[in-house]
Formats: sequence, C-alpha cells, structure tokens
Amino acid sequence: MLGTASGILFGLIALSVPIAAVIGILALALAYIYSPMPLYLAAGDIFWTNSIDFILTAVPLFILMGEILLRADVAKKMYAALSHWLSWLPGGLMHSNISACTLFAATSGSSIATAATVGTVAMPQIEKDGYNPRLFMGTLAAGGTLGILIPPSINMIVYALLTDTSVPQLYMAGFIPGAILAGLFMLTVLIACIIKPSWGGTRGHSDWGARIRALPDLLPPLGIFLIVVGSIYAGIATPTEAASLGVVSSLALAAWNGKVSINMLQQAVEGTMRTTAMVMLIVFAAVFLNFVLAVVGLTELMSSFVNGLGLEPMQTMIVIVIAFMILGCFMEAFSLLLIATPLLAPIVAGMGFDLIWFGILMMLMLETALITPPIGINLYVIQGVRKNGPISDVIIGTLPFLVALILMIVLLLAFPQIALWLPGVMK
Repeated sequence: MLGTASGILFGLIALSVPIAAVIGILALALAYIYSPMPLYLAAGDIFWTNSIDFILTAVPLFILMGEILLRADVAKKMYAALSHWLSWLPGGLMHSNISACTLFAATSGSSIATAATVGTVAMPQIEKDGYNPRLFMGTLAAGGTLGILIPPSINMIVYALLTDTSVPQLYMAGFIPGAILAGLFMLTVLIACIIKPSWGGTRGHSDWGARIRALPDLLPPLGIFLIVVGSIYAGIATPTEAASLGVVSSLALAAWNGKVSINMLQQAVEGTMRTTAMVMLIVFAAVFLNFVLAVVGLTELMSSFVNGLGLEPMQTMIVIVIAFMILGCFMEAFSLLLIATPLLAPIVAGMGFDLIWFGILMMLMLETALITPPIGINLYVIQGVRKNGPISDVIIGTLPFLVALILMIVLLLAFPQIALWLPGVMK
C-alpha cells in the first residue's frame, strides 16, 4: 500500500499535474483499490463539513490583508527606517532586508508576499551600494521564509485545522523560534561580511536624529501586528475576528498613505479570490485524502512501519526531518504541508511529542523547502523581482541561510522549550 501510494503521488508530480488534482486523484485511487466501500460518496459531506469551519474564514481575510499591505506603500517606508538603524553594521542593508522581512512577516502571514514586497523595495540597492548580489538576494529569499513562522501565519491555520490544535498556541509558539531564526540570518550576514568585507558594500551613515525621526515609519506594521495577535491574547477576538480587524487596519493604513482607490481595491480582491480558491481547493482535497488514509488503514500502517524500525523517538524524528528536506527539493512547501501532515501527525503524537512543537518544527522544515532547488518558490520570487541574470546566483546566495535554518531545526530538536515555553506561560 505504501509503495502504491508513493508511486501514484510522485508519478503525478513528475507529470506536472496541479497539486490539488494530485491529492484528489491519490485519494480516489487509494479508495478504489483498497476500500470495499465507495468512499467518494462521502466527499460531498466532508467538503461541506470542513468548508463551514469558522477558523477557515481567517484564511481569505489574512490573504486580503496581505494584498492590501502590498499596495499600501508600507514596505518602502519601513525599509528606509530600518536602514537608518542597521546599515552601519558589516553587511549594511542586508540586515535591513532580514529585519524588514521579519516585520512584514508579522503582518502578511505569507512567505511569498514577504519576499516579493521587500525584494521589490531592496533590489535596486545592490548596484547602488556595491553589495555582493548573491548574498544580498539570499537575504531576501531566506528572510521571506519567516512569513510562515512568525504569526499571523496562514500555514499555521491550515496545520491547526488538519491536526485539531490551537491556532493561538501555535502563534505563541512561533514567536521565539522566529526571532532566533532572524537573529541567525543576521549573524550569517555578519560573519560573511567580516570574512569578505567587500561583500558588504558601502555602509550607511546616520545620526541619532535621523533614526528617531524614522521611528514612526516602523509603527504601522507593529501596530497591525499588535491589533491582530494582541486582540487574540487579550481575549477580545478569535483568530478569524482578529483577521478581520487586520483587514480594517490595513485599509486604514492604505487610506492614510493615500493608496486607496477603486482600482487598488479591485486588484486586492481579485488577488485574494485567486489565492483563496487555490488554497481552499488544495485544503479540501487534503482533508478528503486524510479521511481515505484513515479508512483504508494507511495511517495505521505507517505507524506500524515506523514502530517496526526499532528507533528511539528522537531518532525517528531525525529521520522525518531528513526525509522532509529531501521531499522539499521536489515539492512546493504548502503542498508538502497538506500531504505530510495527515500522515505524520498521528505518528508524532503516538511517540509522545507535542503537536504544537511539531507544528513549529514543520514550519521550519517548510521554510527549507521554500529555498531548496529546484522547486523552492522563494528562489523564483526573488529571481522574478531581479528580472535578469541566472537563477543560480539566487540559489548560491541562499545556501548559507539554509545552513542557519538547519541549525535552527537542530536547536528546536535539542531544546523543545524554545517553542513550548511561551505557550505554557500564556496558559
């Protein structure tokens, strides 16, 4: 059964079949081969039951918030403000790249939106200030991955749906790992530019007066973050209600910047509808696959197979991490989340691991998938923003940050409290 499922899955991926169709065909094929009952008859009820789940309403709202912020001229002002504070460091504006990605990730909930927005603002600085193009683009591709780890995160909402875990707890668990990972990325830049000072370009110079004057430009993203995440933990709003507050706040910010127009709203809504349709189709196909896997016994078979290996729980987790990194080279991150979660969550829970902790570990593993060739989406996003030159430059520039990501995974495996301490305190 495992061989058949793997063969169908990778065969369809190799044929470039859209991932929603891959998941749906896999579910129908396994049901036809291994189930004595016509499981497809349950599809309508499963789709309806899950489509009315209140938590899913947050997904299009967070997407709409990100679409509005993309057009609200937030990133340009935020980036300029950060450059006053960080450009004096070895590596100059590359530290601003990572910091801007961190702040924008705390409002957009999307890695692709984070990489595209900050990349568009930062890219002209490469030639202007003489930065090493590869390392500079690597900071943008890697920094963009923080969008799925730092709350609010769309991927965390979907993971919570598939594993029946708490979105607020996942959000709290992502704070410290996200901050540490951003710090590791900046440390990577610092070390690289100390070893090779020419990579760091021309350092910026700013006085304290300019820095203080720039602080108000950092307040809008921080304000939206506090409204969205703060309202959840203050008990004022559910995650879905907090997402709607985020939409209203982003609209107010766009209006303050003079960016609200009929054309802008039309573009934002159209972008939201396209992305939401894609995401929901994949999610519902994954939910149906989850149902089929449970009925035909593949989930139990996977658990038995893993237990039969005779490995310790942590050894098994290391095998899962290695397998994830290999799969991440060939599968898009969101698709990997939806396919792997139904299979791995029961195994991980059965070994005694906390599913909140595993959710953060999975976000980190998905981040590696975003920047590993040949399918790493963020690599293509940054290459698209760049518009010329070989994509190998982006890939090479991202490799040092891939090492930092792997180090973060090792730290989380060794010290689970990095993710679990804050949710425990908030309880």
